[in-house]
Amino acid sequence: MSPTLIFYAVFCQVMLTFVLLYVMGRSRVASVNSGDIKIKDIALGQNAWSAQQTQFSNSYHSQFQLPVLFYVVCIFAQINGQVDMVMIALAWGFVVMRIIHAWIHVTTNNVRQRFYAFMAGLVLLVAMWVNLVVNLSMSGGN
Repeated sequence: MSPTLIFYAVFCQVMLTFVLLYVMGRSRVASVNSGDIKIKDIALGQNAWSAQQTQFSNSYHSQFQLPVLFYVVCIFAQINGQVDMVMIALAWGFVVMRIIHAWIHVTTNNVRQRFYAFMAGLVLLVAMWVNLVVNLSMSGGN
């Protein structure tokens, strides 16, 4: 097993962020081009965007919250030679939960379902950190 396999999960998470940025940007540019939104209405704030555009924006911005800790744990695991099948499975589980979370966020925006997806991702992320710390302590930090 190659320890670089974890970066496929990282790549997928990065692509999710880019997809959300694209969808958000496309929607916003279309609103400005159609005249639905005036530049002066968004120059100093985000309140003029539609509810759907705000959903896209919120989903995009959420990719810079928990996923930051995901990126860090993946890098630490890689640097310290602690990428194993458990870490890879947890990483993919986290990414799947982030995709589900984003999908709910930009479609139905059902807060309860979104919360469950968020919490499942959080549990997987905590498990990644615990796995890393336990493996490092058992290997003497090498």
